[in-house]
Amino acid sequence: MSPQAKRSSVIHTSIPDAGSAIDRNIPDFPIAQLSDEEKYFRTYKAPPYLEEIEDEVRKFIDYHATHTGKKVALITSGGTTVPLENNTVRFIDNFSAGTRGATSAEYFLENGYAVIFLYREFSLLPYSRHYSHTTNCFLDYMTESNNKIEINPDFADEMLMILRKYKKAKDSNSLLVIPFTTVNQYLYTLRSIAILLQKVGSKALFFLAAAVSDFFLPQSRMPQHKIQSQSTGKLIIDLEQVPKFLRRLVDNWAPSGMIVSFKLETDSSILIDKAKTALDRYQHQLVIGNLLQTRKKEVVIVASNDQSHWIKLTDEEVKENMEIESLIVPEVAEHHEKWISNHIKKEQESH
Repeated sequence: MSPQAKRSSVIHTSIPDAGSAIDRNIPDFPIAQLSDEEKYFRTYKAPPYLEEIEDEVRKFIDYHATHTGKKVALITSGGTTVPLENNTVRFIDNFSAGTRGATSAEYFLENGYAVIFLYREFSLLPYSRHYSHTTNCFLDYMTESNNKIEINPDFADEMLMILRKYKKAKDSNSLLVIPFTTVNQYLYTLRSIAILLQKVGSKALFFLAAAVSDFFLPQSRMPQHKIQSQSTGKLIIDLEQVPKFLRRLVDNWAPSGMIVSFKLETDSSILIDKAKTALDRYQHQLVIGNLLQTRKKEVVIVASNDQSHWIKLTDEEVKENMEIESLIVPEVAEHHEKWISNHIKKEQESH
């Protein structure tokens, strides 16, 4: 086979072994209490840029609260890192390219939402995801004509459609992109944005698709410079548990917003029970359950009233490259409309 010859199938090296990727024998971590929240944010420093982000988010929310009246979705996406040094060379990472978050952001925009996209820097972004993380080199989408670069005609129609959607989102000020890298940056930014979103009350939707680290290394125990080789031939790291802040989000940071979390499993027999357990523990509104092996083809939406509903792509829809998020987002939006209506009704009754 020549170097230029194409393989008959695409090889993916980032897909984990589904049979051993997740161990569900480990019990769930305890819910973070108010004391855990106070201790964490008192102990660990806020990112130096946080005030700048808060200013951007405040202006974005004020614009839509004042001028458009749009519902606002905060979508978290990608994995968080756990640095092992202050001058970071080594870190622990999470398995997530941000596919679900970036894809869902596009469909929330199409469903009339303003979107705050809180994403892992360099992970997938709405719209550019179609070209930044494909098996094709970006240059494959281009061609040369009369000493000028042009879009390859094979891709031109699709690229024009995506460009128009992107321009519409930007020109209407409907998409705000906010990056994070570490778990500490994620938690501080999530809390700040959630508190700012209190301004739109029940019109706020939290779509928590990010893969958040379960453990982290406190700054007080983090070496300043690169960890050197150990004389023992071993590296032992004493990590601490990241507090489970979802209940703090429900009770304190976003008491009027609708909150959607995700539950990833490898065993179909426990998926719905795990989702219901999460709803009971954290008292939020929806859990989207998915299996590692089939997460791009089917999910189950479990509501706080114990109702569950499967969304599945047919074999034909899979062949046509239909994205399951195109079905998930409208259903979540429908739940959100009911959430808003119930809040309005309660407010009217209280008066």
